[in-house]
Amino acid sequence: MVRLAGRVMLLSGFPRALLAFLAGLLAVLAQPPFGIFAFAFVAFPILVWLLDGATGNPDGGSVRRLWPAAAIGWWFGFGYFLGGLWWLGNALLVEADDFAWALPLAVVGLPAFLALFYALATLIARLFWSDGVGRIAALALAFGLCEWLRSFLFSGFPWNAIGYAAMPMPLMMQSASVVSLATINMLAVFVFAAPALIATGRGSRIGLAAALILLTAHVGFGFYRLAQPAPPAAEPPLTVRLVQPVIDQAKKLDDRERAAVFEEHLSLTATAPENGGKRPDIVVWPETSIPFILTDNPDALARIAEVLDDDQILIAGAVRAEDAGAGLPPRYYNSIYVIDGRGQIIGAADKVHLVPFGEYLPFEEVLSSWGLSSIAASMPGGFSAAKSRSLLTLPGGRKFYPLVCYEAIFPDEIDGAARGTDALLNITNDAWFGDTPGPRQHFHQAQLRAIETGTPLIRAANSGISAIVDARGVLMVGLSYNYRGVVDTLLPGKMPTPLDGAMRSRIFWLSALLLLLVAVFSRVGFNIRKN
Repeated sequence: MVRLAGRVMLLSGFPRALLAFLAGLLAVLAQPPFGIFAFAFVAFPILVWLLDGATGNPDGGSVRRLWPAAAIGWWFGFGYFLGGLWWLGNALLVEADDFAWALPLAVVGLPAFLALFYALATLIARLFWSDGVGRIAALALAFGLCEWLRSFLFSGFPWNAIGYAAMPMPLMMQSASVVSLATINMLAVFVFAAPALIATGRGSRIGLAAALILLTAHVGFGFYRLAQPAPPAAEPPLTVRLVQPVIDQAKKLDDRERAAVFEEHLSLTATAPENGGKRPDIVVWPETSIPFILTDNPDALARIAEVLDDDQILIAGAVRAEDAGAGLPPRYYNSIYVIDGRGQIIGAADKVHLVPFGEYLPFEEVLSSWGLSSIAASMPGGFSAAKSRSLLTLPGGRKFYPLVCYEAIFPDEIDGAARGTDALLNITNDAWFGDTPGPRQHFHQAQLRAIETGTPLIRAANSGISAIVDARGVLMVGLSYNYRGVVDTLLPGKMPTPLDGAMRSRIFWLSALLLLLVAVFSRVGFNIRKN
């Protein structure tokens, strides 16, 4: 391994960039649908060794000294995000005549932009670089900070954060009940990069021991928590039905098919329970499952009432229109409706965090003058965002915390109100992305939100993955991708989590401070030895 590390360090030019790119691609295999986290133990040591050899001209100023390290981080990030997000291009092919021109921007441009965060991470790490365990701490600190920045800068897009690679299954997800994803991102990089110490660097014993302790605690806590009794069903019992219609996105956008799409959902809703089971109390349809403005179609509400029993509830995704005033076009919201058995709308919640370029056009006046538009251009002005999140309150007092589509990937946006609800409710339409890694990655990230909040997750998707997940992230029932049908089960109960959001934030910054101290002391010792 010493010889391998030496050869990696001595690479320069194109071979160095290519290896960094390939290491990033390799790291993607630790994310769904593969979930082989062992590949991260190969990708990150390669990154460490590449940074060991990333020495710029010492007489060329700070930019020239740090440029090689930033370039390695960018190539690593470009490989990682290109391999992990290429499927975003599928959404542009649904209406290819209008949006195919933007395919390079989605498939190549977005990964190239996101790679800048990893370029910044390796640049920061290089400032504290040493020849020992301190450089592993510096890399973990820098990646943790840059993943934190990625979660909110430019509206935020923390998709495939490094920490998810350390949580491929419920056994390895339970740490999320104690510490935040931001902390797991940071510590995961430390553990993944630690094998680099086997070949190079001082302090290999203490670094490898620390990584082994972290990994053992991570897995051991998972064994402990899953050995506890499963959360019992919520009281009084509540049977939930998920409807997964598997409707092609092009069909949903076709005005001539809207009535058929609506009837498809109603048909599945009316399906008799298997084996003579209890009929569901709540039926959940996916995002934008009602393919027209519901309040303009009283006949549609009457059809819903015909299908539902008087005491049943339908929760469905729909576009909501709101009058904006005289002379102004209506405002449109990506919403969730709660409809009772008499066909009355008794609750609603609007999406708060919209998808840039998908649901609205940033800097609309400037970009629209260049001929750009959002995918949701069929709505004049795109969608509007709700100013705050509204909980869904059901008859009997049950409360659901609504998350529309990719809102479920933002753990910091799920506030303390979620702990007072009976379930997280995530409706989505991943048919935009086809049978690709995207829907699997999306489900995996939503699954973690249940563990973080100690609250079961109800998830309905048009094409999959629809599932009910308990408060430990364990799948209770589900429908795989492209499986048309329904599934019923009792809603699981909640499970206490030991720490609140404020304490988790403090743990993140304390962990960052500890890694910074290790990196700084190692750097000081390195300078003393060098001089």
